[in-house]
Amino acid sequence: MSLDYTNSIPLHVQLKQKIEQNVYNGRYTDKIPSERELIDEYYVSRSTVRQSIQQLVLEGILVKKPGKGTFVAVSPINDWLGSLSSTSENIEKMGMTPGAKLIASQEIELFGRLKEVTGLEKAHHFKRIRFANAIPMGIERHYYPVALGKKLAQFNLDQEAFYELLERELKVKTFQAEQEIRAGISMVSDSELLHIPEGSSIMIAERKITDKNGGFVEFERAFYRADMCSFKIKLSRNSK
Repeated sequence: MSLDYTNSIPLHVQLKQKIEQNVYNGRYTDKIPSERELIDEYYVSRSTVRQSIQQLVLEGILVKKPGKGTFVAVSPINDWLGSLSSTSENIEKMGMTPGAKLIASQEIELFGRLKEVTGLEKAHHFKRIRFANAIPMGIERHYYPVALGKKLAQFNLDQEAFYELLERELKVKTFQAEQEIRAGISMVSDSELLHIPEGSSIMIAERKITDKNGGFVEFERAFYRADMCSFKIKLSRNSK
């Protein structure tokens, strides 16, 4: 399986992308092939293989174990359906380090479905990239009542989880949520932020949260890399 030598993208970058894809599609789950095996499979030089692997090690996707080889260092983020937990909590449960980067915080007018779902004319909108072990794994868009959003905007949202701030600082408790999850295709702008090819499979999750009195708290529309997320459901069968 050779790489595209006519492509302007350097060979070590192409190989890095191939290895990363094999990690997230489950082809590589533990130890990755040796340098010699990668050379033979992709028809590249040893220096190209080493450049690709070193970059993946720096990004936290692979880890080198002296005398043993190079191993996969990440695993898919599992989320238990039926549990109202934050992205940070789910990432931590998988033994990974969560991270976030705020890229938008502003008051906006709502139209169409957003207006219908939230019941708001205006909302405070936050947009964040979410990371697991420094790997971009999702883009989250949050919509809050303006007054609540302004209070949240005062905190460092690159380091704080929204749910924890709502509970700890703003005393908003006892959540209920309705969530819908479906498959989708990544758009150009989101693909660039997530470091994936345009048109890649993504998971779209929409969640509406209300307080114990049924009052609207938050609407979230999130786009996650399908290769980094999985869901588990506990099922039972009642005996007749």
